[in-house]
This record gives sequence, C-alpha cells and structure tokens, in this order.
Amino acid sequence: MKCDKIKELLAGYQDGELDAQQLETVQTHLAECADCREELARLNKVKEVAGKVKYNDLPLEVWESYWQGIYRRIERGLGWIFLSIGAIIMAAVGGFYLVKDFFLDPAVALIPKAGVGGLIIGGSFLLVSVLRERIFAYNRDRYREVQR
Repeated sequence: MKCDKIKELLAGYQDGELDAQQLETVQTHLAECADCREELARLNKVKEVAGKVKYNDLPLEVWESYWQGIYRRIERGLGWIFLSIGAIIMAAVGGFYLVKDFFLDPAVALIPKAGVGGLIIGGSFLLVSVLRERIFAYNRDRYREVQR
C-alpha cells in the first residue's frame, strides 16, 4: 500500500480506531517503511504535547475577590434598585390608566371588567405565592453558604 494511504490511517492507528484489516495493513507497512514510522513518531509527539496543554483559568481567589469587591456589590445592588423602582413606577402608571380608562369608563360592559379584574387578581395571587415559595426555599437552603 502507498504511504499516502497509510498516513491517512496513522491517526486512527494511534487512537486505536482501526478495524482488524486496517490495523494489520498499517502494522505491516510500518515494519517496512521508515518514513511512515517517523510520521507516527511525530504524531505521537504532537499528541503528547497536546495532552500536556492546560487551559490557564484564573485562580479561585481572584474570582472571589472580584465578586466580593465593594464596587461590584454596589453596582449590582444599584442595578436591582433602579430596575425595581422603574418596574414599580410603570406598574403604578399602568394601573392608574387601567382604572381610569377601563374600569371607570361607563361604556365598558361589566363582564369584560370582571374578566380583566379576575386576571389581575389571580395573577397577583400566583405571583405572591411563587415569591413566597422561592423565599421559603431560599431561607431553608442548607447549601447556600457552600462556595463553588
């Protein structure tokens, strides 16, 4: 068999992925061909070097100091505060116009008002229920203090 065909099979030979016939063919050729043995030696060296390469991640201490930094905590806290204030303002304005333009409008029938009111009340109860459940689970989480 020509060296070009054997060189195509060398990576599979190196990784043990060849079937019995291919394995025998490659081994027979390697016993006779010094060039292909050298190529296999180069592939083995590349595999060895690549196996030693490690991703250099930041140490855990660096990440802990980053997240515990006062600037980061203030930044995150302010973000949540402004988001909450904006959501409260938008909900209040939306609620005002909903009452003014929908519930107090005598042209709107009672049934749509009851339907929208039921959706709002039901959604509010569900939201409060889910929030209470999440707070309950958070307060009883035994692994909350465990660091990753």
